[in-house]
Amino acid sequence: MTDMDAPLPPDELGHRLTEVYDLVGPLYRRAQRSVEQGLDTAELSLGVRAVLTLLHRNGPMTVPQMGRAQAISRQFVQRMVNDATAQHLVESVPNPAHRRSPLIRPTRQGTAAITAVLEHEHRLLRETGGDLTEADVTACLRVLGELLKALEHVDAG
Repeated sequence: MTDMDAPLPPDELGHRLTEVYDLVGPLYRRAQRSVEQGLDTAELSLGVRAVLTLLHRNGPMTVPQMGRAQAISRQFVQRMVNDATAQHLVESVPNPAHRRSPLIRPTRQGTAAITAVLEHEHRLLRETGGDLTEADVTACLRVLGELLKALEHVDAG
């Protein structure tokens, strides 16, 4: 095992992970602006886009499930679902597991909208440089996953 492969001592790990947080904030904000620029904002807000992405990747979900998955309040998710419903992008269907919490699923129009957005993002992300390897991306996902787990105790509001 090389020095690069050895686990970091806690103090060093804390400093290095601070560097990750320092990059994640600007990365998130720039990605958000990039998505906004690629959307017809009269039709699809970032919040509605987030709902459609969750449903596209996970299938029908309840509002509370979406809130937990994204660590955001159920109330905010409900507002986004209401907006998406008004635009005929999602619909509520009975939930056999819970009578009072319907499943939300995309309509054909919603599926078409999120498919177009994700294809656009994929084309942009294909242009990422840096000669990134599978190991690089796997390590990044592992680190971000551990940071997310470390913050599970934080209330989503």
